Amino acid sequence: MTTLSVLDLATVAEGSTPARAFAETTTLVQAAERLGYRRFWVAEHHATAAVASSAPAVLLAHLAAATSRIRVGSGGVMLPNHAPFAVAEQFATLEALHPGRVDLGLGRAPGTDRFTARALRRATVLGLDTFPDDVVELIGYFDPRRTAHPTPTPGPGYAPEVWLLGSSTYSARLAAVLGLPFAFAYHFAPQLLDEALDAYRSDFRPSAHLDAPRVMVGVSVVCAESEDAARFLAGPSALQTLLRSTGRAGPLPRPETAARYAYTPEERALVEGALASHVIGGPGTVRAGLAQLVRRTEADELILSTRVHAREDREASLELTATAWISSVEPSAGADPATSVEPLDSLV
Repeated sequence: MTTLSVLDLATVAEGSTPARAFAETTTLVQAAERLGYRRFWVAEHHATAAVASSAPAVLLAHLAAATSRIRVGSGGVMLPNHAPFAVAEQFATLEALHPGRVDLGLGRAPGTDRFTARALRRATVLGLDTFPDDVVELIGYFDPRRTAHPTPTPGPGYAPEVWLLGSSTYSARLAAVLGLPFAFAYHFAPQLLDEALDAYRSDFRPSAHLDAPRVMVGVSVVCAESEDAARFLAGPSALQTLLRSTGRAGPLPRPETAARYAYTPEERALVEGALASHVIGGPGTVRAGLAQLVRRTEADELILSTRVHAREDREASLELTATAWISSVEPSAGADPATSVEPLDSLV
């Protein structure tokens, strides 16, 4: 059974604040742990009014301290914005504080506009693509056999689980060559899903990190008690997609605001196209949609992104999805149905 995990952006909703977004993310990671999700990742975005998650390592330290079992990680650290040595020290520190619970997902995009990218003062401003070299340098700092100078502090051996993230074949092929697990961003870039996973699996080379390909697929999910309720809760994400495409995006709108918005036919077509890959509906619809995605991709893991206005609705969506997903596991012959279903983090 494919494992489920959670991707959160510390969403700043209309009428809220970044401080409240962080508090809600903390409550959400605790709920995800209670519900049995495998891992909880936060992203790196900059200069984005609806996203408070700009410093993953800092936020992850807080989330790890607020939980005890669930893996926490970055989905991802945008490596072009950072010196690999600094990232190595940050995540080695997290691993030393929370052994065996830390993931380092690495992305190639800056996660922001060109003006903010310039303020971050990294190589992408100059048009240089140093990502492959930076990844190799970074994972080298975690090698327990490392003797070369410089050596990060904490030293080699404090290693998070490293993933490459991508929305094209570029990072898929790099993950394959380096023998790293690969996470595809189907939730916002579905077009190249099949091609990227085929490239990753066909080019994969076993490494000290991984013996065989390991695939995670990001998917947008809104689950509610009814189809109509789910569509209503998904309205803000739909409207935000439009506003972002026209440079008008602010905090995530309220569902009532989204329901009142008068879409033109062209706007409606844009939004429906962007949301075509999202899984939205009641528990049965969501279970079927996720199962179809698993059949298509043979993913080892799905990581769910739920962009709705209220934290309570995000938590309810996670709970309904977890219950629906577990209920799809058929008990083995002769087993007691009341005791044969395992928690999500062991369904691998």
